[in-house]
Amino acid sequence: ALLHFGTHGALEFMPGKQLGLSDACWPDRLLGDAPNFYLYAADNPSEGAIAKRRAAATLVSHLTPPIAHAGLYRGLLDLKTSLERWRALPPDAGAEREDLTALIQTQAAELALASEEPPWVGDAGARIAKLGEDLYELEQTLIPYGLHVLGRPPSPDELGELLCAAARVSGVPGDSQPERRAVEALARGRAPRAALAEGGLAPDAERLARFEALAETARRLAENQEIPALLRALDGRFIRPSPGGDLLRTPAILPTGRNIHGFDPFRIPSAFALEDGARQAERLLERHLADGHALPESVALVLWGSENLKTEGAAIAQVLALIGARPHFDGYGRLAGATLIPLEDLAHPRIDVLTTLSGIFRDLFPLQTRLLAEASFLAASADEPCERNFVRKHALAYQSAHGCELETAALRVFSNATGAYGANVSHLVQSECWNEEDELAEAYSQRKSFAYGRSGAPAQHAALLQSVLSDVQLTYQNLDSVDIGVTTIDVYFDNLGGISRAINRARGSAVPVYVGDQTQGGARVRTLSEQVALETRTRTLNPKWYEGMLEHGYEGVRQIETHVTNTVGWSATTGEVEPWVYDRLTRTFVLDAEMRDRLASLNPTASAKVAGRLLEANERGYWTPDPATLAALQAAGAELEDRLEGIDPGVAA
Repeated sequence: ALLHFGTHGALEFMPGKQLGLSDACWPDRLLGDAPNFYLYAADNPSEGAIAKRRAAATLVSHLTPPIAHAGLYRGLLDLKTSLERWRALPPDAGAEREDLTALIQTQAAELALASEEPPWVGDAGARIAKLGEDLYELEQTLIPYGLHVLGRPPSPDELGELLCAAARVSGVPGDSQPERRAVEALARGRAPRAALAEGGLAPDAERLARFEALAETARRLAENQEIPALLRALDGRFIRPSPGGDLLRTPAILPTGRNIHGFDPFRIPSAFALEDGARQAERLLERHLADGHALPESVALVLWGSENLKTEGAAIAQVLALIGARPHFDGYGRLAGATLIPLEDLAHPRIDVLTTLSGIFRDLFPLQTRLLAEASFLAASADEPCERNFVRKHALAYQSAHGCELETAALRVFSNATGAYGANVSHLVQSECWNEEDELAEAYSQRKSFAYGRSGAPAQHAALLQSVLSDVQLTYQNLDSVDIGVTTIDVYFDNLGGISRAINRARGSAVPVYVGDQTQGGARVRTLSEQVALETRTRTLNPKWYEGMLEHGYEGVRQIETHVTNTVGWSATTGEVEPWVYDRLTRTFVLDAEMRDRLASLNPTASAKVAGRLLEANERGYWTPDPATLAALQAAGAELEDRLEGIDPGVAA
């Protein structure tokens, strides 16, 4: 039998057919008659479906890492204390208030949460209120804590954090003290009514139902079947099926240790997703307008398979809402195409949407790919004024300039060629085999220049892609889940970063890059710069996060290095990483001698890469440390390289 560990396998991402494999296809040729068992993260049903299709895999699901609130640390805690003192001052404490305001501004500036000049005079109250909101967001942000160990259920403390997070996502204010006490009582094994009583809460019908659901989640988490299921699979026995998805939103994935099953492609996007996608579209436009920009005529959205499986197609619905279209379902409730919403029923003009699909989305959602292509074609064909229909405006302009059919000019859904995956941007960044950022744009444009029309068949349209890119005024992607952020995995900057750099080259200027976050119960649209800063503060620089990682030794250091590398990837593709990020990473992981020694002892290769990436960021102009800091970083990098080569630091000195 063939047993896989991890979430990315070569068999399902080999070139060739996606369905109906024969003995001429590489996965079948390599596997032969060998059974294929695959340990798979329960929150990754999209890649799991491909593993089943292309590699005949039996999946055995496992949990994702435990969840925790990020909390505050070091200077952030000091700043919070100062803010609390400021709020507690009496109205007549004029001089003391001014002194404390100056201290708060200095503390915030040291943390890159405010500028040191000019002094806060007149609007200090508003600035301090905003600072308090920012600190609260940092403190309450959910982060993964360490890594999941196969077969190990959450500890009582981890269970309490996870249930509070699940309560928050489901609409229960899990960060309020009474609710939190009640949820933590559930984690200790109390019955729902008793837990509510411990929190001082009345057991009304709605609240009791939610707590009963949380209690069931706790019970199923304790029923961890991962190792028994793996042994059952290796013994040739049946593995029970289960849905896949994010634990906080889809507790039905529990207990883990089951075979993740597929989905009904005819039912996506769902009715709920259509409503949710419309709200997401409005939030994106509102944020863009709030940032001082005009209503965009053209936007670029990145769609992934995993995200749309978890949300029943909310991102697909978001594209449709921007265009002003909706799906059409036949009498059996099956997806049958697109239809336009009348202009008079829209709150904004039809926005031209360049939709770029991951290879996995393309493989899993052929019906939805055609749906999006049809929506763009219908909009381009509609007899409507161009000032209210930007799809038609741009398609007619391209048709006039190039003498093509409207069908071609209206193509807006792009992805890889059949059987190909990724944009190659991340490969270039990781290998450091590039000189100018435009090389990254070219790699993206070459890989993603295949347009998918109403027939679903791809055709390369490089010139059309460049024309559409030159019109785009913002780029956007939704976050997938709590445990994976934009600095966690390279495919975010490979896709969203790649298209942003390609747009920069096509337009000759950068456009705003936005990230949508609905992973923690609320709904936020952040700039990429804000998102990177949030993740850097709550994860990479947070002792709670990196100490949790270092408990896992070699792999934990590799995860830290991955975050640093991905941060450089965002600088390379968008320029949206502030210099303080590299300065703090340098001081935390390289210039601290004790930490540097810990990292090198656990994983000499990854620790040397951390220093190397930070030096690369300086060489490429993404940050400019002072001469002393740069010299210390270079010396530490040389020391780590020596250790990697087996040279004792004491002897080298």
